[in-house]
Order: sequence, then structure tokens, then C-alpha cells
Amino acid sequence: MAEPTPKQIKDQKLYQQWGLTDSEYDLISEKILQRLPNYTETGLYSVMWSEHCSYKNSKKVLRKMPNKSSRVLAGPGEDAGILDIGDNQAVVFKAESHNHPSAVEPYQGAATGVGGIIRDIFSMGAQPIALLNSLKFGPMNNGHTKHLVNEVVAGIGGYGNCIGLPTVGGEISFEDCYEQNPLVNAMCVGLLNNVDFKPGTASGDNNLIIYVGAKTGRDGIHGATFASDEFTDTKNKQRSAVQVGNPFIEKLLMDACVEIIAKHPNWVLGIQDMGAAGLVSSTAEMASKAGSGLVLNLDKVPQRETEMTAYEMMLSESQERMVLCVKPEFGDEVIRFFKNYELDAVIIGRVTSDKQYKIYHQNILVTDIPVDSLTEDVPEYDRAEKQPARIDQDKDYHFIPEVNSLEETWNKMLRRPNIASKKHFYQTYDSQVKANTLIRPGGDSGVVRIRGTKKAIAMTNDSNSKYVYLDPYVGGQIAVMEAARNIVATGALPIGITDCLNYGNPENPEVFWELDQSVQGIASACEAIDTPVISGNVSLYNEYNDVAIYPSPMVGMVGLLTDIDDLMTSDFKSAGDLIYLFGKTEDDFNGSEIQMEQLGELKGGLRDLDLNRERLHQDLIRRAISQKLVKSVHDVSEGGLAIALSESAFDNHLGFEISTGLTSAQLFSESQSRFLVSVAPEDQFKFEKLIQQNFECLGKVTNEPIFNVKTANEAVMIDGKKAATNWKEAIACSMK
Repeated sequence: MAEPTPKQIKDQKLYQQWGLTDSEYDLISEKILQRLPNYTETGLYSVMWSEHCSYKNSKKVLRKMPNKSSRVLAGPGEDAGILDIGDNQAVVFKAESHNHPSAVEPYQGAATGVGGIIRDIFSMGAQPIALLNSLKFGPMNNGHTKHLVNEVVAGIGGYGNCIGLPTVGGEISFEDCYEQNPLVNAMCVGLLNNVDFKPGTASGDNNLIIYVGAKTGRDGIHGATFASDEFTDTKNKQRSAVQVGNPFIEKLLMDACVEIIAKHPNWVLGIQDMGAAGLVSSTAEMASKAGSGLVLNLDKVPQRETEMTAYEMMLSESQERMVLCVKPEFGDEVIRFFKNYELDAVIIGRVTSDKQYKIYHQNILVTDIPVDSLTEDVPEYDRAEKQPARIDQDKDYHFIPEVNSLEETWNKMLRRPNIASKKHFYQTYDSQVKANTLIRPGGDSGVVRIRGTKKAIAMTNDSNSKYVYLDPYVGGQIAVMEAARNIVATGALPIGITDCLNYGNPENPEVFWELDQSVQGIASACEAIDTPVISGNVSLYNEYNDVAIYPSPMVGMVGLLTDIDDLMTSDFKSAGDLIYLFGKTEDDFNGSEIQMEQLGELKGGLRDLDLNRERLHQDLIRRAISQKLVKSVHDVSEGGLAIALSESAFDNHLGFEISTGLTSAQLFSESQSRFLVSVAPEDQFKFEKLIQQNFECLGKVTNEPIFNVKTANEAVMIDGKKAATNWKEAIACSMK
């Protein structure tokens, strides 16, 4: 079938189907090219100018994020961010969303999300060391949700396990608003010797562009456009936009790329993975960043399907592919090197100095456009903002739960899907491959040691979208600080974050206000604890039939543990140890799990977060750990103190005896800036002298798994074994 002519594309407005607006098409044809773009060129602009690739709706907001510190070696703009960790070593990390593909083809959507984020790490020259994920689904009583969860978890495990990387942390939550639009955010962390860093640039006249990896097929065409549109009952269930992954090819590609950069650094000038928007995105971005042009010959591109057009090859998002910029004298050696790994490696073009992007197919020039027009000339939108009416209407509403039976409420809360053990899911993942994992899934953070040193990297991802829905600014701050508490609880120092910003349609003023406010909240929290935002992505248009998800920023944080002898875990260690609550508990029930349990809806405002107090508490806990004054540390978050106490007791089948001035209801408060700590009796004086204020000695750890609890209004004995069973088996029972 013949491709539409440039005039037909204009007259029939075919570009609209690909996500370009009338004004964007006019800008391209009248100002940039001063002619009508052909079919291939229109396709290139449509993917490169999509929100997923260009951030045209969110750039204004993203500039509010801090992205500098003394550790930052590379920040936003590269495939991943890099932070110096001393000894000429660096940690490299990034998170990406794969929401729309996972809604349509959950196994491949999740698997290729993992594959793509791994490539972002090794394209920097780094060795990937660990994976994490943040998942959000609809209610668990729904067959559709169960299918999505099972397939997404299988896809993550299937890809990560096959490639030999441990999945060491993550989170899963369930809310009604994600039923038709699940969120699948993947994060990867890698290690880099500083000298091995390779930028994603293509520079130097006549240097070679080499295609490496799997062959190109027709999968994933318009994946970037697909990710920049919303779902309805009648559109966007296109499976053709979902990529298909092969972890065994990715393993070869990963090992080859890491080796060639480490052993032959002078061969490779630049490297980038073919992710969203495939070949066009990787090559155009590399040239634009270097101020160069490119000539590509698509007849050289390895293809796994017959009669592929230039449009299809350029827009395909087939997985496990990389682009290298190589000096001509090393071209043959690079090709031989990858052939030894049984990978395709082909010269498909060369760098030019004219800043033009030229593509030949079957000896015909099918594209001739300024390279910067794909990356730099994208219009940047200043969207209208409007605070949703609910914010002012409900700000003075204060939910107070009714706890008539503490034992009954305690067990009911442990069974809530957002609180119950997620082992049913994460046992699918290999968390110990490579034998460097010090803290596995289920702890406050995953921790992976750096072989040959005493250092370790702590990593976590956190997202409480219920708070962000009630107050985007404070909710954004909480997302950062909860991640930081999870890092600090292991003894590590938070050093930087990546993020996935998941929201609805930015053209809706209320959605854009949520995005803007929560980013400002994230920025203020990051500045308070010196954790720059060094990478991330934006995922907008997460809607179904015009109903948006909760605003859902995910914060992926990395921390540095300089001495693994200081590693701390959250489980109580031995009977007789004293139990402390550090931090002030107030009636913070708006946005809490107990509000959803008892009221069934989100309502009310949030208390302002005291960033100075938060920073002080984190610093004191790290000092207590390094001075060996504590035996366990656990962040108090979802479900409050009752849940934190339970989780700390479960691992070693212990119990506790506590007495507190808090009410039974306040045991489920979700006040911020709190830690649950156990201390050996002989260290009580030193610990209290260090902390000084905002602490309560609740009681002690006991040998028997009995929870003996006295609150301001009742005294109960809770069977710890029964509580553990409720917590451990709730998800498995729900998934049956």
C-alpha cells in the first residue's frame, strides 16, 4: 500500500492520529521546514514531539527540581544520573514508567520496562547491580486486577531473573483509581568506575554510527505516542505499540557493552540505548547534544521482518538495541567484538558537521531535516493551573477513627492489601543472585554491598499517592522524606533521587496544578536533605474515560553506607531490649490506611511537614546507628505505630510489652518524622542523651510472640502468631 503523500497528510490531517496538533504541524511545515513533511518525517516529529520524549508539557515544572550537589557527575539529559561515592567510583541510577504498555500487555509491558531501564544504566558504562519497582493496581477483589498483577509480577521476574540481576526492593499498592490504568515504574541501579563514563553523544565529522543488538521488527511502533495518550473504552488498546523483550539477548548486550567500555574505552566515543521512539530518538539526541548532523542508511539496519519501510524502522521500539559512535579506524574491531557475543553489529551511518538529519532508504533520500528540530524546537507549553475545589472544601475536615476493639482493628489493618506482606509477589524475584544483597525485599530499603570495599548502596522507592491527592505540595515532601527515612533506617546517608511523575492529562488545569505543586514539594524536601534529582521520567495522560489516577509521583532514592559494619535492619533482635518511639504522634488520619478502612474515601487536609525536624531526626538516627546505640530501626509509615511494631516483631517470632499515653486510635496515626527503635538496656542512657527530645520509651521486647499493649484507654493482649498469619497470608488469600 502506498504511503500517503505530504499533501494527503495535510489535507486529511493524518498527523492528528499520531498526536501532533494543528499548530504543531503548522510550525513544522511553515516555519521549520518551509515545506510539507513527507510520511516518514511526519512520523519522526510525531514521536519526538510526544510528551514521552519531549516533556513539552512538563519542562517548565521540571526546572524547579534541584539537580546539583558536590556528588553529581551527570544529571538530567543523560540516559541515567551519576553520583560520586568516593574512591573513583560512582553510583548510576534511573527509574522509568511503563504504564500504558502494562495495561494492554502486562507481561511484555512490565518485562520491557525492566529491559529498558537496565539499558539506560549500562549505556552509561555502568554495571547494573540491582532492580526495584513501584506498582499500583486497582482493588484486589477484581479478577482483572488479579490478572494484571500476576502478569506484571511474572514479567518483572522473568526478565530480571533471566538477565541475572537481583530485585531487592519495591512497593505495591491497590486503589480504585488504578483499575484501568495501572502504574508500573521500574528502577535500576549500577556501579561505575568514574573513568568509564560514556556520554550519549555522536560527535566528530565522519565518525561511524554503529547499530548493535537485536534485529528490528514492527513491535512498539508509536510506543512513545501511545504512552502520551489517554485510555478510553473505544481507543488505545493497540497491542502493536507494545514491545516484545528477550532477556537472553539483553544479557549478551549488557556484558558486551560493559566490557567494551571498560577494556577498549578509546573505541567508543558515545553510546545510547534505543528506548522510546527507537532509532530516531537515540540517533537524533546523540547528534543534537554534540551539535552534529547524521546520515543514516536504513538498508543496513538488521531486520527480522520483510519489506519494512523507513517509517517503520525509524519508529520501531524493538528491544535490546544500542547505538554507538565510533572512530572509523576502530569500526572493524568493534564489529568483530560484538560478533564474538553473537550480536548484530553494523555500520548504519556517519556523523556530519552540517547539523542535518538525513535518512536514505533503497538509495532514496527519505528524510532531510535539521536535527535540532526534533529535539530543541519542540514547543514548550505553559499550561493553565487551577486548584481543585476539594482542597479548600475539605481542608478543615479531620477524620478520627473509631477503635472499639484494639485487637480487632489491629488484625484488620494487618490484612489490608497495602499493609500486608508482599512476599507472595516478591518471592517471584531472585533477590540474591550475584550474592551481594545484604537486605532483601521486605526491609525498609534494599542494600547491596560493593565487592572489594566496605561500602554498600541502599535503595528504595516510595509513593503515597493518597497524601498527594489531599495536598500535592506536602504529599510531594512526604514522598521524599519517607524514602529518606527508609534509607536512614539501614544506616545509610541519602545522596540523590530519581523519580517517575505519574499524572493525568496536563491539559486539565487541575491535573497540571497537582503536578506543579507536588514537584515543588519534592524540590523543597530534596533541598532540605541535599538529595538532587539526577534522573527520572514523566508519565502523563494516565486516565480512563477522562477520569485521572491520583497524582502519583514515585521517588526512587539511593543512599551510601560507607561501612557495612554499620548496617541496620528493622527486626527486633532479642528479649529485654527497650522499645522507643522517636518522633511526635498527633491525630494524622487524613490520607491514612485507617481512613480508607473505616471511611472508604480520602478526605481532609494534611499537616505541614517540618523539614528541619525531619532532617534532625534522620541525622540523630544515623548517629545512633554509627555509635552502635541501637539494635533495630524501622520507619513508621503506612498503618502507623501498630504496624511498625508488628513488622519488627514478626521476623524473629518475638513479642513486646508496651505502655503508652497514646490512645488506641493514635496507634494507627500516620504522623511523619517517626522511627521505631530497639535499644539494649545498657545503652539506654547514651541513647536518650543523644536523642534528647521527642521520644517515648514504650516498653520492651519479649520472647513470646504476644503483643501486650496498654494505651490511654485500654489494655489488650494480642496473639502475635495469629497477627503474623493475618499479615503473611492476606495477599495470597485475596489472590486465590
